[in-house]
Amino acid sequence: MLIAQLELYGFHGFEEQENSLLAYVNEKDLVENEFHVFISQNNIIYTKSIIEDKNWNADWERDFHPVTVSLPNSDRPFVHIRAAFHPTLPEAQYDLLITPKMSFGTGHHATTYGMVEAMSQINFEGKKIIDFGTGTGVLAILAEKLGAQEVLAIDCDEWSISNAAENLAANHCKQVRLLLASELPEKAKCDILIANINLNILRENMNAIFAAGLPGCQYLFSGFLETDLKEMTGVLTKAGLKISTVYPHNQWLVIAATK
Repeated sequence: MLIAQLELYGFHGFEEQENSLLAYVNEKDLVENEFHVFISQNNIIYTKSIIEDKNWNADWERDFHPVTVSLPNSDRPFVHIRAAFHPTLPEAQYDLLITPKMSFGTGHHATTYGMVEAMSQINFEGKKIIDFGTGTGVLAILAEKLGAQEVLAIDCDEWSISNAAENLAANHCKQVRLLLASELPEKAKCDILIANINLNILRENMNAIFAAGLPGCQYLFSGFLETDLKEMTGVLTKAGLKISTVYPHNQWLVIAATK
């Protein structure tokens, strides 16, 4: 509710913390008089600081590090995920060029890392793939590099679709089609479905996820914690899927299942 109200006074960036909210606004955009009336009427305590002007891109490049995902139970580099200003890793099987911007999926988060690791155990050659919740497009890009015949990459966020399109071009992808949507298309069918979203979205879309899979379809799910295993097991079993492997990674899980 507070975020919605602050947007009326020029704020456009927010970061929710445990006991506070960081709200960002350009000084010239702040409707100051109305903002102070709102603050006093709602008994809100706040502090204000001016952020110094600096080269944010240089800071981002300094703090953004490449990610190398090795094959399970091996030191052999499987995928090297990097930005354009990072050097390649010649010994890695696959080199992915990803500029994340405002989208999710660089390999730094345990779920993306785990999904990449799990994808190394599946044969993508000549298969039809759906990437539900594509974010930066990193998993769709990897699917094509692993030999997928076609990849449908879906996301409900326009920023993600735009960012994914840039990353597809940077990786010279030809087999990936992007779709801005919050649900799976009714006629979409696949041999492999990957979904790194969250528990609630997976639960809400599980019937459509099951229907999208061709007979024998392989599924990879992530976006939930180890403590959610019992609930996810129930959701997948109820939908008619069989769990084949569970991959834990830093308290997060990837579940491999089949139809």
